[in-house]
Amino acid sequence: TSAIFGFVVTFEDLIKRLKPTHIAVAFDPAGPTFRHEAFEQYKAQRQETPEDIRWAVPRIKQILQAMNIPVLEVAGYEADDVIGTVAHKAEKEGFEVYMATPDKDYGQLVTDHIYMYRPRHTGGFEKLGPQEVCEKYGLQHQSQVIDLLGLMGDSSDNIPGCKGVGEKTAVQLLQQFGSIDNLLAHTDQLKGALQRKVQEQVEDIRFSYFLATIKTDVPMEFDAQALVYQDKDWDKLAPLYRELEFNSLLKQAPNNEEKTQNSKVKSQNSKKNEATLDLFAAFDATETPDEQPLPQESLEGRLVSYLLNPEVAYNPQQPVQWDALKADSALWNLYNEVELPLAEVLREMEQAGVRIDVAMLKQAEEQLNTELQTLEQQIYTSAGTTFNINSPKQVGEVLFDQLQLDTKAKKSKTGQYSTSEEVLLTLKPKHPVVGMILAYRELKKLISTYISALPTYINPETGKIHTTYNQTVTATGRLSSSNPNLQNLPIRSERGQLIRQAVIPDEGCVFLSADYSQIELRLMAHFSQDPHMVEAFRSGQDVHAATAAKIFGVPIEEVTKDQRRQAKTANFGIIYGISAFGLAQQLDCSRAEAKALIDGYFAAFPGVIDYIERQKQLAREQGYAVTLFGRKRYLPDILSHNATVRSFAERNAVNSPIQGTAADIIKMAMVTIHRRLKQEGLRAQMIMQVHDELNFNVPENEVEKVREIVVSEMQNVVHLTVPLIADCGVGANWLDAH
Repeated sequence: TSAIFGFVVTFEDLIKRLKPTHIAVAFDPAGPTFRHEAFEQYKAQRQETPEDIRWAVPRIKQILQAMNIPVLEVAGYEADDVIGTVAHKAEKEGFEVYMATPDKDYGQLVTDHIYMYRPRHTGGFEKLGPQEVCEKYGLQHQSQVIDLLGLMGDSSDNIPGCKGVGEKTAVQLLQQFGSIDNLLAHTDQLKGALQRKVQEQVEDIRFSYFLATIKTDVPMEFDAQALVYQDKDWDKLAPLYRELEFNSLLKQAPNNEEKTQNSKVKSQNSKKNEATLDLFAAFDATETPDEQPLPQESLEGRLVSYLLNPEVAYNPQQPVQWDALKADSALWNLYNEVELPLAEVLREMEQAGVRIDVAMLKQAEEQLNTELQTLEQQIYTSAGTTFNINSPKQVGEVLFDQLQLDTKAKKSKTGQYSTSEEVLLTLKPKHPVVGMILAYRELKKLISTYISALPTYINPETGKIHTTYNQTVTATGRLSSSNPNLQNLPIRSERGQLIRQAVIPDEGCVFLSADYSQIELRLMAHFSQDPHMVEAFRSGQDVHAATAAKIFGVPIEEVTKDQRRQAKTANFGIIYGISAFGLAQQLDCSRAEAKALIDGYFAAFPGVIDYIERQKQLAREQGYAVTLFGRKRYLPDILSHNATVRSFAERNAVNSPIQGTAADIIKMAMVTIHRRLKQEGLRAQMIMQVHDELNFNVPENEVEKVREIVVSEMQNVVHLTVPLIADCGVGANWLDAH
């Protein structure tokens, strides 16, 4: 409860100091944001949200509700973006806006009427406007905060920046060049090592600028009346405080006769130019979604809103836009034939649940903890000292101060070295202890986040895990899941296989698993109509070996394992707009070698590069990307003057039709398979969907019939230029079936 108490006390202090007429608290949404889609490692170095914080967030929201404080949360966008958008919209309506946050990146948002209200380490707050931000960070304009972070990076969010450039150098560069764009246009004016660092990391710098930019155009309405500061509802608040034993806060409650059931609105008659809006950024939200099925009207409204624009938050107060949906025949068909029937499929899957072998997981946990202890001793021996391996600060001191693995490494303002995965990977060749630390972290996360955590999600009444499938969250049309997130289980690694092994069927049943083989590459072949890629799939060749043969100019039977590995990485990377720098990192080769591989790929498959350029141009003309079945993803940044922002939109223009079509196909397969199982009176149940894979609980006497239905429906749900292939297996658990 300490996190909750700390939040409430700080919040009350802010209100006393600022006396706002309007107020709101913004939370990060559950699930990924557009930054995670652009950069998989975004915030990857943040430690798993502590259990007490995860427990605290829903309680804090309850308290805010009892206080009559509006909570702002938009799927796909961080609290930063929501605050940035509301702040700028409020300023246009004459508000003075205070953003209560310690985060440096909010400095980019300040204006003559928007301020940061930053807590001091010594207590109290400091108010920062444009002049104060510039003085604090040595900048000429507050917008340069983005450039500053783009150069120096931000280890807490895993924004890479330019390695070797700290805050001091970044400030000097901005004083000389003014912006990242101008710096990168004049790198010839740099000298020595600094010139080399900047020139070699242009893509990282541009992408870091994109990641550090707080959006001010989140698709959301600004309703000033809804944000008016009101009195607390003590009838709701007092029981919460009593339950949490916040006795000191309970003393604020008025006498019984003074309590009001309905809160009275304060400051409703405040003049517009005297109004102040206080925006408070709360920590990441991990609240459990409502497990009750949505009312039909609410479900329909959500689906319609999602299909019309997946990145605009659903507003239940607005009428459902039936006319707009019906005007688009493709979207209308998706609604009736896919999304609406899929809602019932997902509801039944959630109710069916997934059975877990708890004893097996317990045994695995003991085994892995033994391995962890052995690895711990090996690390101590290799390092020549004992230290807390879970402490990034102590790890940094051992690697940089004692072992001197990088004499140029610098400490952050908090007085510690960065020991992110990215940093450790660069140090790995220098000392065996680094690889051991990486292995220790991976094993520790596997145990704490998955092996130990999964049993805690088991419903005591059913003995199963009942995840929640989110149908209207992702921008591409893919499903996601939460509590637990089954889409993110580390099932591909050797140790991660233990999780698959622990997922078991009901008594008297077997586990059946079916997944699409290389569906996104097959869709690339279909969309691009590249003759070589189409032929590889039609003839049933190993497409990665066939790709390697074309790139390296050798017969397919002479392709080496390493050549196939490189071709496989290129195959999947090209879909997501991988750069030479990114490919070089994945293949552990030079950038020149990676560029040669990409050039060779496009020379071997000219239809692919034609498709990529065609999709970019189409998106520029239409303003959106569209799937094979008409699902749209709007790309407002496709014409942006900022090269980094524009390139992100261009990547989405290329991969959204592929990702979105793959999502549409498996959704269609789910609907048809569910229908067939019902029609034929089978007891088999679809229990889990993970990306391109469907999993079933099947009575032993129905196995062959269900296998035939599943494979047939998955492979024939749509006919492409190349065949769809569904690999299907049966076993005593998920691992055996896969």
